[in-house]
Amino acid sequence: MSEPTEQPVDVNRKYVRLVERRPDGLVEFEFSISDPTIFVEMLLPEAAYEDFCRTNRVVLLEGTRPEEEEGDFNWTLHEATHQRFR
Repeated sequence: MSEPTEQPVDVNRKYVRLVERRPDGLVEFEFSISDPTIFVEMLLPEAAYEDFCRTNRVVLLEGTRPEEEEGDFNWTLHEATHQRFR
């Protein structure tokens, strides 16, 4: 049985998953480099978001993140403010 091989980090592969276009003009999104499962949550005005995506030549990820296992520490800020702690 062979061990799984880790994919090398490719800092040129950048991903964005749109979370929400808010009524206040801000865009909430997840940004990742190399591995779309490891991301930071960001919030930018619409024009800055479009410029950010263009400048970083991101791959736009469609839909929501795949379901992850439940856990006390497995949540995003969006989830915390919209469902988890309401």
